[in-house]
Amino acid sequence: MVDHYTGSFFGRRVGKPLKSRQINLMNDFLPTVSVDITKPAPATLAELFGKPVSSICLEIGFGGSEHLMHRARTNPDIGFIGVEPFQSGMAKAVGTLDEEGLENVRLFQDDAIKLLDWMPEGSVDMVYQLYPDPWPKKKHWKRRFINPVNLDRIARVLKPGAQFRWASDIDTYVDWTLGHCRDHANFEWTAECASDWRTPWEGWPGTRYEAKAHREGRIGRYLTFLRV
Repeated sequence: MVDHYTGSFFGRRVGKPLKSRQINLMNDFLPTVSVDITKPAPATLAELFGKPVSSICLEIGFGGSEHLMHRARTNPDIGFIGVEPFQSGMAKAVGTLDEEGLENVRLFQDDAIKLLDWMPEGSVDMVYQLYPDPWPKKKHWKRRFINPVNLDRIARVLKPGAQFRWASDIDTYVDWTLGHCRDHANFEWTAECASDWRTPWEGWPGTRYEAKAHREGRIGRYLTFLRV
């Protein structure tokens, strides 16, 4: 198992060219909803939002933002912070925020470890990582986000008793994550029977990556760990 990796945990940042409206939103609107880690972290992350929020959830690598926006719509009293380095995913999220006026979402377009290191200890009520890049070739496994160092980072920002939720359709990465979390003193897998890891969480909206996996005959696994 990998103890530490100093490179990025994601691939390319830029895909298809953005449309004019997307470019304008990325230039003008994104800065108004971004987390600025060049400034000192606030005493409570609730101060980042434009409305009162009762708790904070972090999604690492929100992809097309389907899950992030669904959770924000259905839980208006919760503050959601979404991390996505890939330009197209961020542009989609910014467009949705502009159209719907959601005030309980903040975004970060860079490596999640920078944000995790900036966040105050015990400041987050839940962390998600859903269908992350599996880096399927064994020579690239060191680039998988789940490793002892990053689990330390997640454990530091989570409140005791809070959940870390993780999903993937790649069996080798599921086994990898279970092994790393099993060996980490601050995480405990909550599953008691097979349906606990075969069934998505309540209110699950699905994601485009999950839909692609189903089309290609792969099945998602949904793991919940407690921060102990």
